[in-house]
Amino acid sequence: MKALGRYLPTPTLSLVLLVVWLLMVRSVSFGQILLGLFLAVVIPLMTRDFWEPLPRVKHPLKLARFVLVVLWDIVVANLQVSRLILSPKREAHPGFIEYPLEVKDRLTITLLANTITMTPGTVSTNIRLDGSSLLIHALDMGEEQALIREIRERYERPLKEIFEC
Repeated sequence: MKALGRYLPTPTLSLVLLVVWLLMVRSVSFGQILLGLFLAVVIPLMTRDFWEPLPRVKHPLKLARFVLVVLWDIVVANLQVSRLILSPKREAHPGFIEYPLEVKDRLTITLLANTITMTPGTVSTNIRLDGSSLLIHALDMGEEQALIREIRERYERPLKEIFEC
């Protein structure tokens, strides 16, 4: 098993590369599968020095719950943004907030920033170099502290519990 890890350091990436290759060439001929397998092994081997070690998920059930919360929030935010855009009487109040981070791990910060950006109506625009805060743009700014509390409770704390000690 250890030998497999030496030649296939990231099996998930290798599988994704193989599938993407086959989709790009739109063929499942023997030659294309063989070439795809070659690329799926060689590319991760050549790039493994650039990859940071993947964190261990400490609470898989909390991760599943987090994914469901984010999916629900995306649906709700889509409806809210649609109502804001389609309503002739409703006016957007866009604004920026600086969100102070509790998490310190780079992957966790990246996941938080991406989660905020995936939710319609908010976009992470900048991460401070020292990792102390995110700059977030909101399409319809309400109370700044309420938005900070919502992000902290719904996204940041669960991510911290899932990935950090």
